Amino acid sequence: MKVEIWGDVTCTHCYAAKRKFEMALSLFKYRDQIEVTWRSFELAPGFKTDPNKFLPQFLQELHGISREQAQGLIDRVTDSVKEVGLDYNLNEAIPANSFNAHRLLHFAKVQGFQEKMEERIFKAYFIEGKNIDDVSTLTELAREIGLDAFEVKSALESTKFTDEVKRDLNEARQSGITSVPKYIFNSNRMVSGGQDSKVYLEILEKEFAMWQSSILKGSPETIDGQTCEIGQDCKF
Repeated sequence: MKVEIWGDVTCTHCYAAKRKFEMALSLFKYRDQIEVTWRSFELAPGFKTDPNKFLPQFLQELHGISREQAQGLIDRVTDSVKEVGLDYNLNEAIPANSFNAHRLLHFAKVQGFQEKMEERIFKAYFIEGKNIDDVSTLTELAREIGLDAFEVKSALESTKFTDEVKRDLNEARQSGITSVPKYIFNSNRMVSGGQDSKVYLEILEKEFAMWQSSILKGSPETIDGQTCEIGQDCKF
């Protein structure tokens, strides 16, 4: 059964929701039959990355608030994700355009490394204060999880996987997705925003049962009779 996750690697709630979904998946009896795919979404299309500007200053300018108010927002988010074992370091986070990171995730998907790449980019952005719009940084992150650095660098320095990201972004617009995370189970049920792991587990169980049922109903009934097989003489 497929689970599609629409998210952005700069989305604070997406990383926390990922942890809660992972908790649910670890408790799900048929987790080996779940195929998870991350879909690209941009919270700030066209945003220009400034590697010398960190999140507190960015929030001040974005919302027209004081440094103390910006710090209050940061502290609330930081405290909220501790329950899922995340230790955000948002004072060092560099607000970044995520398009290149999404291109890398599509590259990693082809190689069978999308989940590992998603986790590594999240950690780099929210905890390690790395610039996830920088090609050399993304190349190193990819190398760390086992991808070929030369191939990654070559891809990121070209326009490869640009179309794949744009297709996801267009599909999101056509589907009316304007916020993330969005979890779509079995192309049937959309769950918006981060949920408790118990909610994810309940939905997994319900949608998986429906998916299994649809497969059984869709299997054609076979009644055996006389047939001709390739290579046989069927004159008689």
